[in-house]
Amino acid sequence: MQGDTMKDILAEIVEKKRAVVEEARKQMPLDRIKAELKPGTHRAAKAMEAADFFLIAECKLNSPAKGRLCKRYEVTELAKIYSGNGATMLSVHTDSHFLGRNEDIPAVRTITGLPIMRKEFIIDEYQIYEARWLGADAVLLIARILTGEQLKNFLDIVHSLGMDALIEVHDEDDIDKALATEGRFIGVNNRNLKTFVTSIENTLELLPYIEKNDKLGGRILISESGVQNGADAEKLRLAGCRGVLVGEGLVVAEDVGAMTREIAAAGK
Repeated sequence: MQGDTMKDILAEIVEKKRAVVEEARKQMPLDRIKAELKPGTHRAAKAMEAADFFLIAECKLNSPAKGRLCKRYEVTELAKIYSGNGATMLSVHTDSHFLGRNEDIPAVRTITGLPIMRKEFIIDEYQIYEARWLGADAVLLIARILTGEQLKNFLDIVHSLGMDALIEVHDEDDIDKALATEGRFIGVNNRNLKTFVTSIENTLELLPYIEKNDKLGGRILISESGVQNGADAEKLRLAGCRGVLVGEGLVVAEDVGAMTREIAAAGK
């Protein structure tokens, strides 16, 4: 029963998201957002490409599967700790299931010069324009909840706005969808969507498939979720990952700053 419940979490979030987007569209019409936003300068891509190995540190307060993860710090406090301890980029949730809010992006922007990725369940182009309007440098595009055509179209919009996208994949079907685009940044999510258990073995198993089927070449591979410490990060780096995205592994650490430094230092 629990497996079925977990499996439905993603579908439930996406279904609710449609109503959220429609409400946002009424409050702030797309035409007005387009008129007000300033295009980015691909800061996220530049930061990731310049690093031998990088950490995308996630300001994560809550998990739909586990509940409240971090009570000691607010989003901006986490952002400040990450920024001072070696993170290359920050991931900021704007979905309510993670206790995220749109306002968190401009709030984080005031206290850091690092690139910011909007962590969101993007199902509509409106959310991409909104992300840039809020001040994000990058967005997450989840292959599982988008068609191949949507993924390509959304990627075009992202790039036209001077932003970058991390395409999230869970399995070979998702990878095929991602590799059919020109997206350079592919994140392998280690969370099993049926059980919500995380294991970096998922990345290690899927890396050869990506490398074998990547006709474009030059993709930058990132492992997401399940990284608990520097040893995990180093294992992934040696397997071919250029970076890791870590949320829970940082926010539940006894010393968040020390763990940020440990993971960011993998390979150095």
